[in-house]
Amino acid sequence: MLKKITTAASVIALCALTACGSGSGGAGTGSSGDTITMGFAQVGAESGWRTANTKSVQDEAKAAGIDLKFSDAQQKQENQIKAIRSYIQQKVKVIAFSPVVETGWDTVLLEAKRANIPVILTDRAIDSDDTSLYKTFLGSDFVEEGRKAGDWMVANATGPTNVVELQGTTGAAPAIDRKKGFEEKIASKPDIKIVASQTGDFTRSGGKQVMEAFLKSQPKIDVVYAHNDDMGLGAIEAIKAAGKVPGKDIKIITVDAVKDGMTALSNGEINFIVECNPLLGKQLMDLAKKVVKGEEVPARVVTEEGTFTQEQAKAALPKRQY
Repeated sequence: MLKKITTAASVIALCALTACGSGSGGAGTGSSGDTITMGFAQVGAESGWRTANTKSVQDEAKAAGIDLKFSDAQQKQENQIKAIRSYIQQKVKVIAFSPVVETGWDTVLLEAKRANIPVILTDRAIDSDDTSLYKTFLGSDFVEEGRKAGDWMVANATGPTNVVELQGTTGAAPAIDRKKGFEEKIASKPDIKIVASQTGDFTRSGGKQVMEAFLKSQPKIDVVYAHNDDMGLGAIEAIKAAGKVPGKDIKIITVDAVKDGMTALSNGEINFIVECNPLLGKQLMDLAKKVVKGEEVPARVVTEEGTFTQEQAKAALPKRQY
């Protein structure tokens, strides 16, 4: 009997040692050879840009061997906060998200910090005095995007010019910054005036509705400045319905450079597009691996982007990935 007990104990001990030393680990352990689990809280699916951004994150997570837990906030901050808290409870190894708005994140990100889960901001920044709440911000320089749009406006304006502005989601970083950069540049030319500005919430339907209202309320509109392609495309529908020619009767400047926007630009219905690259997935996965290992990463990682005229859009479209 004693021999049987001793043998059983040896088998149990051997199994325990094998389990501990196997290196297979649970998802999200983040150890060498183990799968990293990432919780990603997306803004929503409000535009072609966002759809391309989501696909990039999902595809690159799979390619990098990262277990991705994905949630769609449907453009509501409370949904993102709920998702982040769920990721904390699940003990993921890293959290990434694109904030719906800039403010109101300190409490939930402090919870992640106390749980020792690093956070990466993608696409959009937050407004917080405590920069220790996140490891890095990966995305575009939205102020610079607005400046590029403003530079084109200044260079192409002849005489008094009335601009209507289709803003992005109220309180969102790109909406705030693209407006700031644009206004900074047109300030050098007093003849250019923003006569109306309203949010279209980054959606095509929102852009159309707001533009319809502008066309009724504003006696003279020379230029539309839309904070993204989708709102600009909605504005095109409204302009056509009003019997005017987009790109000629009313010039249009947008930001993003997704395929639908680039097609409209190549057809002359949009006049100028500032690029905002949605393909952030690979850079995000590289950063995630580094922060999980405890490596130092830059506080700010800016994506490289350009601008497009009609001829440049025609040349770029055949190889456009989004």
